[in-house]
Parts: sequence; structure tokens; C-alpha cells
Amino acid sequence: MRINLGPANLRDNEMRGFQIGRKNVVVARIAGQYRALDDWCNHAGCLLSGGRLEKQMVICPCHEVGFDFQTGKNLTSPGVCDDQPAFQITVENGNIILEGFDPNP
Repeated sequence: MRINLGPANLRDNEMRGFQIGRKNVVVARIAGQYRALDDWCNHAGCLLSGGRLEKQMVICPCHEVGFDFQTGKNLTSPGVCDDQPAFQITVENGNIILEGFDPNP
């Protein structure tokens, strides 16, 4: 499924959460590239969009685990929680397009 998230107006090193159907996704712009992850931390149940962006990682606000925005891999605390699902993002006609995301599984 392709979902238009709206204008591609994030600045570098900025992220924003979106609610789509019954799910949430966090989108970041890193070095001019847009990236997206499932926004709900699979361990603590927090919204990653409430955390902070450090280089290419989002840091969970509940337990400080860092997830790679490109791959979703847990980079700081393997074994504490699983990797996060990552999604493909494109920019078309000035809009952020989320690819392969099912808002109502």
C-alpha cells in the first residue's frame, strides 16, 4: 500500500510521528534522505517519535535503546528488545510517500 503522508518539509535531523489507521510510523530526514520505522517500541510500548534523533538512530524515550533508522536494527542493547520494522519512503511531487505499510493489519 502507498500512503501520502503530506509535504516533504522535514529539516535534516528532524523526525515526526504519524498515525495511520490503527498504527503509527515515525519518519525522519537524515542527510537529506527520508527514513521510516514503526513508531511503537516493541519492548516498552512507547512512541519512538517522543524520543530523540542521534546521527542515524532514534533513541527510545522509555528505555534508551537506539534503533537504526535505515534498517530498524537495535544498535545499542541487543537482546533487550527486537528490531523495529522499517519501511521504504520516497518523495514524489514534494510529498512523502510511505511504501509497503498496512495501516490495519
